[in-house]
Amino acid sequence: MTDRLEVADVPTQIGSFRIAYQGSTVHVVDLLEPGRRQTGAPGGATRRRPPFPEGSPPRQLGEYFRGHRKGFELTVAPETGSTFDRTVWERLCEVAAGQTVTYGELARRAGFEGSARAVGGAMARNPIPIVIPCHRVVGEGGSLQGYGMGLWRKRWLLSLEGVWPLRSRSAEGPRPGGQTTLDGARFAASRTGRA
Repeated sequence: MTDRLEVADVPTQIGSFRIAYQGSTVHVVDLLEPGRRQTGAPGGATRRRPPFPEGSPPRQLGEYFRGHRKGFELTVAPETGSTFDRTVWERLCEVAAGQTVTYGELARRAGFEGSARAVGGAMARNPIPIVIPCHRVVGEGGSLQGYGMGLWRKRWLLSLEGVWPLRSRSAEGPRPGGQTTLDGARFAASRTGRA
């Protein structure tokens, strides 16, 4: 007997998410916000309401947002995406909570050296945000860049995981005009004599 396809809505501090899943396999995570494009739940899915069973995808998602879970014990099976996208998403799932990776480094890990911009496109097409943690991908030098659900949500998620403010790779911080990082703020304070 196969698990039936289910959908559940999970309210969180940054908005409600709809998760479509089958057993422990997640197909879609959509932020339910007016005006935001939805991937949409696969046809024929059964609506699941709380309380959610122990270990189920909506239960794990709720535990993550309450700070009771760092990683997910789930399989992802996106119904969209090219071979390139899927390869990048697989490598991204190896980046644990509390860590970040640059677009360029993720491209290298996926076997596509020099394809940082294309990796950014794969992040924009991610149909399973949070579980496929595109919020952990940052710009060179630790700058906070691009996030389809809004940079404030990206900051919030990184803070939940204990990596915000971001630490830069050097005392100089990110490029001029980029996101201020913890190191950059300390460097600026030490130059002005303020601590």
